[in-house]
Amino acid sequence: MYKKGEKLSVETHADRKRMSIQLSTPRTIMTPIGENDWALFHRLHTERDIISLCFDVPNEEQLREKFASRLSTWTPKSKHWLCLVIKDSATEQPIGITGFVAHNGAAEVGYLLLPEFHGKQLGTETLETVISWAHTQHQINVFSATVTEGNIASERVLEKCGFGLVKVIPEAYEIGGIRFADKIYALEI
Repeated sequence: MYKKGEKLSVETHADRKRMSIQLSTPRTIMTPIGENDWALFHRLHTERDIISLCFDVPNEEQLREKFASRLSTWTPKSKHWLCLVIKDSATEQPIGITGFVAHNGAAEVGYLLLPEFHGKQLGTETLETVISWAHTQHQINVFSATVTEGNIASERVLEKCGFGLVKVIPEAYEIGGIRFADKIYALEI
């Protein structure tokens, strides 16, 4: 299991003007999402056990647009999300996705894991690695995340990564016809 402060394996190199990214932890590898990851992306955005405290199921067109927006090559100046597929380093079985979108030197982070991998500290392990990479490779010092009220597991991941609750916006988001507060978390390195 990854321990805070443990050395992380991070590789980044230019490949025909494209940035190739591979991050790893002792149990996972993370690489940019690709066309072959549609089934994983679809499941992560439509399965009730995953999204019930995140968002409503998007329609097929919205989901395909969201997927397509994450396929573009990411650079530090990109306006779109860096979306990394998390896989088990031994079996290469997909675990979920993680990443961030950068704005003016700060980054909003996000992650979704398949239910069979919940409770195994993989969200924390991979998010810590993404934050460390963003900080050391791209000098991003400020991170934020928005969590829907009631998503306690996601809040715990953020807290274990050093985030603190900075703001609660009552009735900010609707899921399934019910209004929820948005909880805004932040981390400054």
